[in-house]
This record gives sequence, C-alpha cells and structure tokens, in this order.
Amino acid sequence: MIKTFQNQIALVTGAARGIGRATALTLQSRGARVVATDVSEAVHELQAEDIVTLTGDIAEEATAIRSVGLAVERFGALDILVNNAGRTMNRALIDMSVADWDDIMSVNARGTFLHCREAVRAMLAGQGGVIVNVASIVAQVAMKDTSVYAASKGAIAQLTKVIAVEYGAQGIRANAVAPGVVETDILEGIVSDSRATLASHASAHPIGRVGQPQDIAEVIAFLASPASAFMTGSLVMADGGFTAL
Repeated sequence: MIKTFQNQIALVTGAARGIGRATALTLQSRGARVVATDVSEAVHELQAEDIVTLTGDIAEEATAIRSVGLAVERFGALDILVNNAGRTMNRALIDMSVADWDDIMSVNARGTFLHCREAVRAMLAGQGGVIVNVASIVAQVAMKDTSVYAASKGAIAQLTKVIAVEYGAQGIRANAVAPGVVETDILEGIVSDSRATLASHASAHPIGRVGQPQDIAEVIAFLASPASAFMTGSLVMADGGFTAL
C-alpha cells in the first residue's frame, strides 16, 4: 500500500468506534502516526507503536490542549486534525430543554472549535496542516427532530469555511465531510438497536444502502491527503446520493 501519510502526524477525535476508529486505522495503515482520543476507555484498544491514545471530553478546553500537546510531545508536530467526535439527539423542538441544547452544542460545536483552535496554533508553529471536520447532511438539509444536532453541524460547516479563509495563506487547509446515514453505534442509548435502526434507512439513499464507517474514512483520508491540495473551505457530501434527491 502506498504510504500517503508517511511522516505525517494525525489527531483523530472520537476514535473508539465507528467512523473515528476506521479513520485512525486508515491513516495509520497509510503511514501516519496517530493520536487517537475518545471519551470512552475503549480507545485504548487502538494503542500501538504508531498510535497513542488519550481519554477526555472534547467539550473541555483541557482535552483539546492535552490532545494537541500529546501529538507535539510524542511525535514532534501536528499535520492533520480529524474532528470526528460528536453526539446526536432526536427530539422535537418543543420537547427540548436548555440543558439538551447546551449538551449537544458543547460537544459538537464547542469541541470542534477548541480542537481546531489548538491545532491551528500548532500548525502555524510548524509547516501548516490539514483539518477535516465531520459535519452531516443536516448541515445542508432539514430533518424532523434534529434541531440542535442540525444547528451544531451547521456551525461546524461554517467554522470550517472561516478557518479556510483565515489561514489558507499560512498553509492550512480546512474541509468538512457531510455523511449521510452511516451504520454505527451513535444511537446507542437512544434506540434498542442503533445499527439496525440506521440500516433501515437504506431506501432513502439512491445508492440503495446506508454508509459504512470505512466509506467515510476514505473520504476523510482523501481530504487529508495531497490529492485534495486545491480544496479548502468545502463541504463534501458523502451521502449515497441523499441530498441529490
């Protein structure tokens, strides 16, 4: 396999499972040394010679500082940031509390902001870098019962564009990927069978199936690689054709 990311240092949040885990392993397999973080202790299962792990809540400023600091301390730099960690909520607007709103926004929007800020600081001190933020199709289209989730993902999409404009001249690119429905454990604790529930949405996608974590990891890897060198500030739909309808 071509070592696309040889000598590159990557930080992947939400790496314990799903898209984050697939992304961390994909970047590692292509030559990157990876800092993998998650709120779950399960992230330590990824520990390897070229993967170091860290647990922490991405909504906390200290976690972002520790994560970027670990990349610089252990590997000497930070070249790639993948902001994947996030939470969802399926609830009608009138049934949501202020606490519900603050909880989702603190993880998805604030957590992404904090990690972008710390990563940009490290990248400015180095040779530039690449940020890939994981948004969602609901950053562009509306779905019922997703008000706070959609707002948080819309914030991520716009934050990505601003970073691209502010720091492009300093060698930093920023793009976001907007997955459609992907078969993961994100609905765990919300429904009895997260994967089955998500897989049941196959017919809503023109491609005839929902996504798998590796599908999105491949798009992230492309956006993090030199192959996308002329792309920045983009929201890339990886949705099986959902938003083409």
